[in-house]
Amino acid sequence: MIHRAIAKLAALAALALPLTALAQEQPSGWSLLNMPRGVTTISREVYELHMLIFWVCVGIGAVVFSVMIYSLIKFRKSKGAVPDTTMVHNTKVEIIWTAIPVAILVSMAVPAARTLVEIEDTRNTELTIKVTGYQWGWHYEYLDNGVAFHSRLDPESNAARQLGANIDPKTVPNYLLNVDNPLVVPAGVKVRLLITATDVIHSWWVPEFGLKKDAIPGFVNEMWFQIDADKAGHTFRGQCTELCGRDHAFMPVVVDVRSPEDFQAWLQEKAAEQKAAQEEAEVAALEPAGATQAG
Repeated sequence: MIHRAIAKLAALAALALPLTALAQEQPSGWSLLNMPRGVTTISREVYELHMLIFWVCVGIGAVVFSVMIYSLIKFRKSKGAVPDTTMVHNTKVEIIWTAIPVAILVSMAVPAARTLVEIEDTRNTELTIKVTGYQWGWHYEYLDNGVAFHSRLDPESNAARQLGANIDPKTVPNYLLNVDNPLVVPAGVKVRLLITATDVIHSWWVPEFGLKKDAIPGFVNEMWFQIDADKAGHTFRGQCTELCGRDHAFMPVVVDVRSPEDFQAWLQEKAAEQKAAQEEAEVAALEPAGATQAG
């Protein structure tokens, strides 16, 4: 029984490692207790909305608890306080405590609705990428450019995570948060993602982008992001955030951000590589038939 409990704890620790590593890439100190401001237009809007609602709640809490504490101290029985049993209601007070919450809710609802509309607005995008989740990796397809590839956990992390591997995970760069083929996108460009899945529900998430979207079999979700132009050369990491089976914890998302010029060069190179590989495969498929006819 003890061995079984230890095994369960080890499994839970393995699942927690990616989230721990992810947190280490975020700003340190008190900011770890809050959501990141992010590097996209939407992430900053979401952050500002979050902080608005947070401070509204703090203000309401401060007022409510101040009144409660004052009443408990000022009107306690030991001080001879006697409850007023004659007052039934006060129309003016009731109007005030109805109007104030309505005003507060409207002040939060207006920016929230504006942000939600902005999140769903995928018009005027310059690049469209189809993202397909599967157990346990991602497939990226640049729909207008003839480029597609799989993105899986990098070999070093995959080797280090195996039981009895004798590899210290601390020696592996970005352990469990690195892939063999990252998603490459340009900075300063509005990118649209079409997200789906082939088997079970997954979820594509990069914290610094401020959003996540579920990848659902038979259904296509949309999201967009526009990374700040000065973030070219940076790499952002995330994970699948929908429990999707045995290797859910080993399904990272890595986004390599490049300048528009470097991105176009990479895209052309990748398209040429894949076209050459396809032509070679077609020639190889025809060779046995040709050899048979020659014989």
